[in-house]
Amino acid sequence: MARLAKLVAAILLLSVTLLDARLATAESSGQTVIVDSPTLNVRSGPGLTYSLIGKLKDGQKLEVLDRSDDWLQISVDGETGWIASWLTKSNDSGSNENKTIVSRVDSLNIRSSPSITSAAIGKLRSGDLAKLVEYQGEWASIIVDGMEGWVHTTYITEVEEGQKLGASESEKPKVTDANSFTVIVDRLNVRKKPDQTSKRIGTVSKNDTYPIEKIDGNWVKISLDGKKSGWVYAFHGELSSKSSKSSDNSNTVGKTVSIVTNGTNVRVEPTTASDVALRADAGDVFQVVEKKDDWYEIQLSDGGTAYVAEWVVNSAETSASSANAATKKPKRIPGTLKGITIALDPGHGGNDRGTTGTRGSDEKDLTLQTAELLAGKLKDAGAKVIMTRDSDSYVSLRKRTSIAHEEDADVFVSLHYDANPDRSITGFTTYYTQSAQQAFAQSVNEGLSSTIDLPNRGTQPADYLVLRENRLPAVLIELGFLSNSSEERVLTSSYFREQASQGIYKGLLHYFDTN
Repeated sequence: MARLAKLVAAILLLSVTLLDARLATAESSGQTVIVDSPTLNVRSGPGLTYSLIGKLKDGQKLEVLDRSDDWLQISVDGETGWIASWLTKSNDSGSNENKTIVSRVDSLNIRSSPSITSAAIGKLRSGDLAKLVEYQGEWASIIVDGMEGWVHTTYITEVEEGQKLGASESEKPKVTDANSFTVIVDRLNVRKKPDQTSKRIGTVSKNDTYPIEKIDGNWVKISLDGKKSGWVYAFHGELSSKSSKSSDNSNTVGKTVSIVTNGTNVRVEPTTASDVALRADAGDVFQVVEKKDDWYEIQLSDGGTAYVAEWVVNSAETSASSANAATKKPKRIPGTLKGITIALDPGHGGNDRGTTGTRGSDEKDLTLQTAELLAGKLKDAGAKVIMTRDSDSYVSLRKRTSIAHEEDADVFVSLHYDANPDRSITGFTTYYTQSAQQAFAQSVNEGLSSTIDLPNRGTQPADYLVLRENRLPAVLIELGFLSNSSEERVLTSSYFREQASQGIYKGLLHYFDTN
């Protein structure tokens, strides 16, 4: 057995040596990257679930053949392989010049540093562009509206400056005498100049139509209310020669907004520099008086008004007509999650750290990291994802279920990590409270069991408030025991979070395919 182990080691060493020789002499005719990890696995496909076919060393230069999301295809001894892009760095110091990123999701947090635990200093909406500065592991440094911050690479796509988003030019209608522009995305930034790095002066909404003042390449200058005008990206709207009708921002009859996060500032004036009138908590609902750019003027209980930023609230129409004409969810396509709304609940947060592992890891950080990774997979499958928290903030248990109900979610998944005074206990558990939740718990548990190598403690009934006070199919998953030092090492790895999120995704897909 010892001789066999030595032989395997020798073969692996020879393989790495041959990789070094092959890659060192390869011409860098395309984009090149440098391995930025002590060792880097080469896999047969673009994902952690694909088989391992080789290893690379820190500092090796590689030529990139293709890219699939966050995975790079390279050539190894005449055969192709895939490596994780977040474990590499660019070999071209100027490679990020004139490059931008586009957000693939709504409400993407911009953070002060490349860490999930750092402060959220802003958000990107789906389709928003930002200037790319550099990559650092799984994070990208960006500049947007003059502000520099960090976003996770899971939720962005890199594009060349001026690259068309959405439909190609040949697919866009050719309107030579266009005099109006109709927005076809949920929200679209209006900028001071025809440049995605220019200052944002406002936003416009889907189906709003505006008069065109000027067209400059892929940019359209539109006339807003009064004397105000600005530039929008042409590929997020439709040009036509029909009579224009500008958006009526005063049409706020019956509209309300609900606060998303505890401690949200409600201000005296529509600016972040204004004094705070009061602080509202998640789930608080206010009547809208008027919308001014990115701010809602809301009615207070004392009869006065104040302002809240649109990026910290959810808006809804509460008029009888809109309630009766509730939008039907699109029919789900088997094998996808299109048309499904999933509420993800990262346990704990803020001053509630949850359990702390024997090696010092906090449960609240791990649940959020796992939820954000899972959210990306679910969105890629077509689901709408609601997060009960998307930062290190405290949200009460009742508010968590309330958020899911308000958003008309189809299911509720609460993520946790376990602890026990008996440090020998290991494994994951899927909990339910109501009998109607048991089938959902079983599907999720089976999905997890197929992807993670921890003891399966099965589905168990338990009296948790987020399950007991929940009218949805709901589960609370304890993904493993931080009180066991060996299991904690596994639970805190990015590989485990990848496998766990994949398992939960598979369980959700199976549940909706069979129900």
